[in-house]
Amino acid sequence: MAKGQEGFNKRENEKKRQKKRQEKEGRREERQANAKKGQNLEDMLAYVDEFGNITSTPPDPNKKREEISLDDIQLGARRRDDDDASGSSARVGIITNFNTAKGYGFIKDQQSQDSIFVHVNELVDKVREGDKVTFEVMRGPKGLNATGVRRYEAPAPPAASAAPAAPAAE
Repeated sequence: MAKGQEGFNKRENEKKRQKKRQEKEGRREERQANAKKGQNLEDMLAYVDEFGNITSTPPDPNKKREEISLDDIQLGARRRDDDDASGSSARVGIITNFNTAKGYGFIKDQQSQDSIFVHVNELVDKVREGDKVTFEVMRGPKGLNATGVRRYEAPAPPAASAAPAAPAAE
């Protein structure tokens, strides 16, 4: 076959290959030229500022740093307040439901609105649903438990004396 009789597609494919080779060669020469431009060590360094951000500017050596006391650093979780679940103070609540056949129920704490489990063994007085009670809280294996549950008795208002107390006889 003569050269003139080559297919059109073959000539087009060859042109595409030549163009790709030229582009690849151009990119290679460009990379080599940029590498020779000279990146010194300062251009390649990165710095971390006081907030942990990466920057290209070095830190100011004259800037005074804030000193942190080792006593101010707290490792681990924050400690719970003692009054949260230690049972040190009496709480007031209402028995929302109590099943006498099964011997347990729940008290809704008026302060925190939490539902606290109560067992019949922890009752001091006999109680029913809807009774206002005082109790202490103890942390059990499954959550908060009420202990020392007794009916709530409102504190008596202080008696206002009508007459001032008589002075003691001398």
